[in-house]
Amino acid sequence: MTGPEEFAKLFAGAFGRQDAAALAGFLAEDADVLTLTGAVLETAAEAEAAFAGEFAGIFAAARLVTGKHRLRMLGPGACVVTQRFVVSGARDDQGAEMPRFGAILTAVLTARSTGWQAVSLTFSAAGQ
Repeated sequence: MTGPEEFAKLFAGAFGRQDAAALAGFLAEDADVLTLTGAVLETAAEAEAAFAGEFAGIFAAARLVTGKHRLRMLGPGACVVTQRFVVSGARDDQGAEMPRFGAILTAVLTARSTGWQAVSLTFSAAGQ
């Protein structure tokens, strides 16, 4: 990732491809993560495993439609990205498609030698 402006778009693309490894690649090794299913994780490796589990189940065919986006620079090398999404294609335990729902992604990004990475990422359901 070359800059924080791309983060939400790249996240949505990886989510739509059900690419847990790509999502984990956006995270710092010691990132704090909260997923849409409520998993609370403390490393990129834990997040990758959780995303893979979600993509094998509820989000196997899910897609994200982007809504309002905000990028706030906190200073040189640090920012907060907030992105609203509509999630479609989620499936319940019986395989039936669930109604679309709103979600919000909030990520604290820092510039590191390897590029911009999220040190904290919260992806949660949001009211319309």
